[in-house]
Amino acid sequence: MTRTALKEVKQKTCKACGGKFRPSLSTQKACSVKCALAMAPANHDKARKAIDQRKRREIKVRKEKLKTRGDYMREAQTEFNTYIRLRDQHRPCISCDSLPSDHDLITGSRWDAGHYRSVGACPELRFEQLNVHRQCVKCNRNLSGNAVEYRIRLVQRIGADRVAWLEGPHQASKYTIEDLKAIKAEYRAKIKQLKEAAA
Repeated sequence: MTRTALKEVKQKTCKACGGKFRPSLSTQKACSVKCALAMAPANHDKARKAIDQRKRREIKVRKEKLKTRGDYMREAQTEFNTYIRLRDQHRPCISCDSLPSDHDLITGSRWDAGHYRSVGACPELRFEQLNVHRQCVKCNRNLSGNAVEYRIRLVQRIGADRVAWLEGPHQASKYTIEDLKAIKAEYRAKIKQLKEAAA
């Protein structure tokens, strides 16, 4: 006989009745069939939760594999825009100086992250913080950015030199999926910092 065979099996406490027993298997948790059957509903719920979690993880992985570059771009843009709105939440609209009301601060529904140089005209400035400021929906969507007023206030806010830099030529950039994932993670972390600082 080997040394392990001679070794005495340690006693365990039954999870159902609380009595002591010597298990025949290392995974055994109940002292008898009766106790095992009593534990079955709780184990069933745990198993169901574990299966559901695994399914959710698998679905998430499958969805991730199906994502296009455009999906990653939208996700990165959403995080970036949320950061801009939070960064400027106590500032007036960059184009018309309208101030947020208390309701707007709670819902955030009347405000956009408005680009001075539009994404269509200058995609390389899409994620440039100097190019994007909190803007009311009226100016951003209904007045197509209200560019003349935007420029006047942008000069006051960031200075003429920086505005001239924004208006100058920029090297075209093609964001890879990895770039977009990094941008999303960066702005998600910045949003968290802003929220923690505000709390």
